[in-house]
Amino acid sequence: MAGRIRDEDIALVRERSPIADVVGEHIQLRNAGGGNLKGLCPFHDEKSPSFNVTPARGYYYCFGCAEGGDVITFVRKIENLTFGEAVERLARRAGIQLRYEQGGYVPGREQGERRRLIEAHRAAAEFYAARLAAPDAAPGRRFLSERGFERVDAEHFGVGYAPAEWEVLTRHLVARGFTPQELIKGGLAREGRRGPVDRFRGRLVWPIRDITGDVIGFGARKLLDSDDGPKYLNTPETPIYHKSSVLYGVDLAKREIARRSQAVVVEGYTDVMACHLAGVPTAVATCGTSFGEEHIKVLRRLLLDQAEFRGEVIFTFDGDSAGQKAALRAFQDEQKFVTQTFVAVQPDGLDPCDLRVKQGDAAVRDLIARREPLFAFAIRSVLAQYDLNTNEGRLGALDAAAPIVAGIKDPGLRKTYVVDLDRWLGFMDERFVIRRIQQVAGRTTGRPQGRAGRPAGGTDGGPVTRTQRGAPAGAAHDPAARLEAEALKLAVQRPALLGPEFDALGPDTFTVPEHIALHGLITAAGGTVAGGPGGREWVDHLLAHASSAGASPEGTEIDLQALVTRFAVEALRADVSVEERYGAAVLAKIQEIAVGRAINQVKSRLQRLNPVEEQQDYNRLFGELVALEQQRRVLRERAAGA
Repeated sequence: MAGRIRDEDIALVRERSPIADVVGEHIQLRNAGGGNLKGLCPFHDEKSPSFNVTPARGYYYCFGCAEGGDVITFVRKIENLTFGEAVERLARRAGIQLRYEQGGYVPGREQGERRRLIEAHRAAAEFYAARLAAPDAAPGRRFLSERGFERVDAEHFGVGYAPAEWEVLTRHLVARGFTPQELIKGGLAREGRRGPVDRFRGRLVWPIRDITGDVIGFGARKLLDSDDGPKYLNTPETPIYHKSSVLYGVDLAKREIARRSQAVVVEGYTDVMACHLAGVPTAVATCGTSFGEEHIKVLRRLLLDQAEFRGEVIFTFDGDSAGQKAALRAFQDEQKFVTQTFVAVQPDGLDPCDLRVKQGDAAVRDLIARREPLFAFAIRSVLAQYDLNTNEGRLGALDAAAPIVAGIKDPGLRKTYVVDLDRWLGFMDERFVIRRIQQVAGRTTGRPQGRAGRPAGGTDGGPVTRTQRGAPAGAAHDPAARLEAEALKLAVQRPALLGPEFDALGPDTFTVPEHIALHGLITAAGGTVAGGPGGREWVDHLLAHASSAGASPEGTEIDLQALVTRFAVEALRADVSVEERYGAAVLAKIQEIAVGRAINQVKSRLQRLNPVEEQQDYNRLFGELVALEQQRRVLRERAAGA
C-alpha cells in the first residue's frame, strides 16, 4: 500500500484546486451575489438552484438536500471515490506529485479500483489511437474518410482502431502493470477459453469520456464482413461506466452547452463529430441506450435548467418511422425539462453525418436552425395517422392528441396548442376542442386535469422539511430565528465583525436547537476572537472541532460539520460595503430580543406576587424590570444607529 498522503500535500491539493473550477466541470454556476455562485444540485433533483459555492472559503452547500463540504468532499461524492482517490484525482488535475508516509511515493502502487480502471482505459485509448495509423487499420481510415473526417478530426475525438487479434490489447496492458482481472472488470477484455481476450477486435473505436474528460469506456463500430457481432458494440456496465448516465461528447460540449443554453442530442458518434465540425459544438449522444432520465439530469445541470423558454434541448432523429418513434419517446421525458424542447428532422432522412457529407457544414447548421417545437412535432405525428377528411378521422385524431396537449405544463402554451389543434383539424370550435381534451385526458389519468405534472401542494422533489436536514421547518419565517442565523453566519464568515461581544452572549440567546449547538461549538473553539478575519482557516478550525465533538449535542441528531459548512456558504443579507455596520446591528438586535424575553419572564413573575405580602421580592423584581427596559432602549438605539 502507498500509505497515508502527507497532510501538507493534501493542503496543497486544496489550495491549487479552486472549488468553482472543479464544481464547474459538472454543473453550470452563476453569480449569486455576495461572492457566492449558484447552480442546480448534482446530488438531488430540483427545479430551482439551491446549490451554493463560496470560492473565497472553498466550500459548497446545498440548501435543498444539505450536502456540503470542500473540494475534496465534492469530488468524493460526485465520483464515488475514497478520500485518497479524490485527493489523487485532484492532484493529477493540478499537476502535483503526492508523497506518502511509510516510504514515500512509488509509481505503480495500488491506487484504488476506480483509479486503476481509469488508468487502464487511458492507456487503452492511447493504444487504439496509435494503431489507427497501422496498415491493418486501412478499413477504419476508409470508413472515416468516406464520412468526411480527416486525420486531424480523428485525433481531436480520439478515434482509434482495435486490431483484429485476440489478445493484442490485453498483452499490452498487462505489460503496463494491469492485471487480467482489472481488464475484465473494466470491460476491456472478456474471459476466453484460455484466459482473457480483447473485447473489441477489428473495429473502429471511439473513447467515451465522462464529463471531466476521463476515458471510462469505448464504442466500437464493425468494419469487417467476417465480424458476426453487432454493428456497434459498447463497453458493458462496469464500476466506472454506466450507460444510462453517459453522454458521448459531453466533455467537449459542456462549456458551449452552458454558454449557449443549448444542447443538441443526436443518435451516433459520427453525428456528434459531424455537428461539432460543422459549427454545432453543443451536440452529444447516448451510448448504446435510449435517452433517459439520468441523461436529462446531466443536461439540466449543464443548462442550469430553471427558467421555462430560456434554453433549448434539440433532438435530431432520422426522418423514417423509427426516428419518429424515437422523437415521441423523447416527448415522454419533456416534462422533466423546464426549458424548451425541439425536434430537428431532415425530410430526406439523412442523419447529421450523412447530411454534412452530401450538403456541407451549412446544411447541418440549417437543420438545427429549422428545429420544430417537440409538442408541435408530437401532435403532427399523431394527426398524420388519421384521415382528416372524415368526421370520424378528425375526432379520432383529436382524442389521440388530447393527452399530449393536456400534458403541456405551461397554461399559456397549452392554450396556444389548443388553438393550433382546432385549426389543424378544421373544427373551428375551440370550446368543443377544450371540452374533448379535458374529457379524454381525465379518462387517461383518472383524475381532474390541472397544471400537468404539478399535483396540488407538491414540489418536484417533495417538500423540504427539517427531516431532510435543511433549515428547521418554520425557522425561515421566524424573524428571531432569521436574526440568530445572521449572527451565526457572521461568526463563521466574518468573526472579526463581532468579536468579544458575540462571545459574551449566553446560550439562552439562541432558541433554535441548531443555532444553540453552533454557538456552543464556536465558544468551544475559542470564540470569534480566535477567528480573526475569518476565511478558510477559521472554517477549517471549526470543522476540526466539530469532528472531535463526537456525538450530537444532548443526544440530538445535529450534524455539526454540515451545520458549519452551511453557515460558511449561506450568503449574508447585507452588502459587503456595509458589513461592519450590519454586524453591529445584528448583535444589538439579537441582544434586544433576548432582553425582551427576560422582560416577559420578569413581568410574569411580578403578576404572581402580592405587592403587600411579598413587598421585598416584588420591589427587587420591579427594579430588575426597570433595568431591563433601560437596557432594551439602549440596544434599540444602537441597532438603529448602526
